[in-house]
Amino acid sequence: MIISPEIITQLAPLEMKARHIVEGFITGIHKSPYYGFSVEFAEHRPYNAGDELRHVDWKVYGKSERFYVKQFEEETNLRCYVLLDISSSMHFKYYADWDKLRYGTHLAASLIHLMNRQRDATGLITFDESIREFIPPRTSQAHLRLLYSSLSQHLTPPDKKNPEKRKTASADVLHELAERIEKRSMLIIITDLFENIKQNSALVESLKHLRHKKHDIVLLNVHEKRVERELDLPDKKFVLTDMETGARMDVMPVQLRETYKEKMREHVHQFKKACSEYQIDFFEIDTQEPFDRSLLAYLNRRRRIAQ
Repeated sequence: MIISPEIITQLAPLEMKARHIVEGFITGIHKSPYYGFSVEFAEHRPYNAGDELRHVDWKVYGKSERFYVKQFEEETNLRCYVLLDISSSMHFKYYADWDKLRYGTHLAASLIHLMNRQRDATGLITFDESIREFIPPRTSQAHLRLLYSSLSQHLTPPDKKNPEKRKTASADVLHELAERIEKRSMLIIITDLFENIKQNSALVESLKHLRHKKHDIVLLNVHEKRVERELDLPDKKFVLTDMETGARMDVMPVQLRETYKEKMREHVHQFKKACSEYQIDFFEIDTQEPFDRSLLAYLNRRRRIAQ
């Protein structure tokens, strides 16, 4: 069940929106054989050789004809952080209903709801060129309300007449977090990766630093694919403005579209390759698509950790 942005926008507060997104996603998983598993693995895991037969859940076997064992409380809890990029470039949109920050905020809230459903302790970090908010992981309902309240402030549209310019410095932020987060955790990073391409190696090094500290990383690269990957704009003159610096450039999309697309493909390929080398899950998330791929990325990573 895919819930449209129009319907989600009418819901309030953010916690309710997140619940609707997640419940729609779960309904889709249960109906579709494509996903191949249930989200209930917070309470069960696949049977492994050596597991005691008395822990096998025979009711689950009767429904699925697969062996699962019941997990105990201490087996299921993970420490998770959702990292949300709140830099100015995240306010971009052209064809999409929502800008990247609004999309990312709803995605972050949905992940938090799903993590709570899995009994994972969840924290929130917002950042641009520095860490703006750091909320350590907990599981209480009061803590959840704090996370939703913090996220809700990023749903306010920017002042178009006098927009605040927040630059991105992801590498510096991630290096700082690698030293600051002491216990092994899952980090889900929601960002548009809008940085100077020369900073790519620095960003990869910061991700490597996190992996060296034994953290599990899922990187969700939110973008509006038609424009930011394919330069699918009308064939007329545009004045493109850097939302973080204010720099401007005159562009005729038709003259550079194919070259642009090729360079973007190469850039993304190299970044994916680096992430794969360091066992970092990297996903491109189109803001014109539903949230399913992102939520599934968390579940898949969590399942691998739990096994």
